[in-house]
Amino acid sequence: MVQEPRSEDLLDDYRQAGFNNRLGFGKSPAVVVIDFCKAYLEQASPLFADVEEARASCERLLHAARTAKIPVFHTRVEFHPGGADGGVFFRKVGALECFVRGNPLGASGAGLEPIDGEIIVVKQYASAFFGTSFASTLTSMGIDTLIHTGVSTSGCVRATALDACQHGFVPIVVRDACGDRDEAVHHANLFDLDAKYADVLSEREVLAYLKRLGNPNDR
Repeated sequence: MVQEPRSEDLLDDYRQAGFNNRLGFGKSPAVVVIDFCKAYLEQASPLFADVEEARASCERLLHAARTAKIPVFHTRVEFHPGGADGGVFFRKVGALECFVRGNPLGASGAGLEPIDGEIIVVKQYASAFFGTSFASTLTSMGIDTLIHTGVSTSGCVRATALDACQHGFVPIVVRDACGDRDEAVHHANLFDLDAKYADVLSEREVLAYLKRLGNPNDR
């Protein structure tokens, strides 16, 4: 796996300018698995992104979240045949044909399938918040922190994390559990999210947090 490029001079420049403050976890978290479907995992798909390591990381986080009994949400993209409900986005990205209703590439990846009680947010655009009731659902459940996993880092993960911030939810992005078709694009977007909109954390850090939630005596 390509390591995240880091320039201490660049990091220092951002920090001195007032970026990269830490938000920390709130009191009531949830996990969202963003669009982690077969379209990104099967080599014959135009959206194949070779993100098996991210899929495995996401599976481990899902298990930890369920063990800790915190809410889990899943998002998926679905369009009417012809993509009329996808508007300009559907016209811009031809590969979105993968998500026309009935296409098997839109199904969840192995090990990431929703279980009973987990809410599926169906969307037509990049952000899980745009044109959906996601924000209202989180608010009604008293959730204040959203732990982001999924694909792609530069697209739907970024858009959802940005909108989480703008809706007043603390966005936590798990770098190991997100993926993109290009490592440089993946890391550049994580850097920018961490600087401006979210806390970008490792799988290890988030698993430790979830373990503490599941074991109150360890808090």
